Amino acid sequence: MRLTKGTDIALRIAMRLAVLDETSNPTTREVAEAISAPYSHVAKIVSRLQHLGVVEARRGRGGGLVLTGAGHSGSLGLLVRRLEGAGDVVGCEDEPKCPLRSACRLRGALRKAQEAFYVSLDPLTIDDLVAGPTGPVLLSLTARPDG
Repeated sequence: MRLTKGTDIALRIAMRLAVLDETSNPTTREVAEAISAPYSHVAKIVSRLQHLGVVEARRGRGGGLVLTGAGHSGSLGLLVRRLEGAGDVVGCEDEPKCPLRSACRLRGALRKAQEAFYVSLDPLTIDDLVAGPTGPVLLSLTARPDG
């Protein structure tokens, strides 16, 4: 199973925010630079993470991005399911002329495999992902110098 680029970036955003202390509230641009992702993508994904209750964006002085309690301790499997959306591993709906469509067992087998993938992520949290040695590496990421 391969995750979408959006899910990959969303997980990197959450992991980056998870290792910061309460006084470090980076802007969306700072997070984008730290995780080496395009700002426009990160801005859209931060909005999605806000909608899912994983990230809070605070405005004004002392504002910035903060990982919520649900972002820290919520199920990774559930988060990935929500980010990926409902959909099959294979695009059978894109192949209306497939001669196996009415009797295909592959689609069901792949659906079971996909669910097993998510189930294996269910007990994990973002906080689990940033435990050593990952956390210190994430803390060392800084915005790239201009120029």
